[in-house]
Amino acid sequence: MKSSVEKLSETRVKLTVEVPFEELKSEVDQAYSALAQQINIPGFRRGKAPRQLIDARVGRGPLLEQVVNDMLPSRYQQACEEHELAVIGQPNIDITKIEDNELVEFTAEVDVRPEITVPDFSKISVTVPALKVDDEAVEKQIDQLRERFGELKDTKRKLKTDDFAVIDLKATVDGEEIEEAATEGMSYQVGSGDLIKGLDTALRGMKTGESGDFTTTLENGEHEGKEATVTVTVQQTKERKLPELDEEFVQMASEFDTVEELRDSTKEQVEQQAKTTQAGAIRDEVLKAALAETDFELPQGVVDEQVHAQLHQILGQFGGDEKMLNSILESQGMDREEFDANNRKNSEEAVRTQLFLDAVAEEEQPEVSQQELTDHILFTAQSYGMDPNEFVMQLQQSGQIANLFADVRRGKALAAAICRTTVTDEDGNNVDPAEYYGEEEVEEGAE
Repeated sequence: MKSSVEKLSETRVKLTVEVPFEELKSEVDQAYSALAQQINIPGFRRGKAPRQLIDARVGRGPLLEQVVNDMLPSRYQQACEEHELAVIGQPNIDITKIEDNELVEFTAEVDVRPEITVPDFSKISVTVPALKVDDEAVEKQIDQLRERFGELKDTKRKLKTDDFAVIDLKATVDGEEIEEAATEGMSYQVGSGDLIKGLDTALRGMKTGESGDFTTTLENGEHEGKEATVTVTVQQTKERKLPELDEEFVQMASEFDTVEELRDSTKEQVEQQAKTTQAGAIRDEVLKAALAETDFELPQGVVDEQVHAQLHQILGQFGGDEKMLNSILESQGMDREEFDANNRKNSEEAVRTQLFLDAVAEEEQPEVSQQELTDHILFTAQSYGMDPNEFVMQLQQSGQIANLFADVRRGKALAAAICRTTVTDEDGNNVDPAEYYGEEEVEEGAE
């Protein structure tokens, strides 16, 4: 077999491969055996007909087609290995020549990994939010628990933030009522800010039975960007009464017996949440800083595959209906062109990050144990809400276990690199990244 490689760009090459027929004996034998089983020639048992009779019956075309299909994967792989190509993505293969009993020639254009120079992580410095856990944060979380057991009760006083109201809404633009904006009997929490801009301000101070008008700029729909007059009528006002924070409540709502035990446990939870947030900030800031120091060309074929995969995933939420997607985008004030541009930008960022982390992994050379891979598979299955055994079967059938292995390897490599960086918080305190990304912490995080 002869092969040559032509560099088309920094991230794409073209292989030209010639395979002499004498090297295809095993593929030819297999092709004849397969054809012999498919045809029936009088006087011969199925599978036992001589080759010349098979050629006479079906011609050489089907045989050559089968031979080429059988030999392509192995010869393509062999050529990649001979030229030490770090290929990514699927090749675009073209059969350029078939000379019976002489040779088969094909070309393969494929993306390759760009050359990436990994920066010196010991020279990277980042700043992250300070780790702050105060009594206010603890009490806020305890209040959230109390709210879960709170009761809504009618009130005659004026509405204030966090109260609930049953309201009617209608809106007009240039004196014409907008039917799709009208609603009756809607329950709304004052201060949530998740409906119409200006509604919370209008509701504060209103009582049951009162109506009021306010103006707002519509953000979605047919009248997007237009100024509307909105009328809100309060049908009911309710306030949430929280249970007293005492031992009776604690024993009913938690696993603890005393208020002090609940506070201590809640403080630990808040501290852990703060640490998790800080750890994520360290990772994000270090990765952002490292990528800013690294410039490389993206393989467009891989980016295109990512764009297609992301679009396919999003369309799957709408049954593959692009018209429905476009309609929803329009209701959100976005056209398809803007959506596609955002999708490509996000895909480019995802590909850039993954290629960079692969380069970090090649430099760090972390070892991934079977237990670490198993833990990651179990964690991923749990995040998808799947039975671990079913998830593993799907991974095996789709050949995706190697991808999860690569995920663990990238994570361990980045963790090792992060430990060499300098991290300070916004208050000027030094933060030891090894507290979050040291070897023991990484192993515990995988469990």
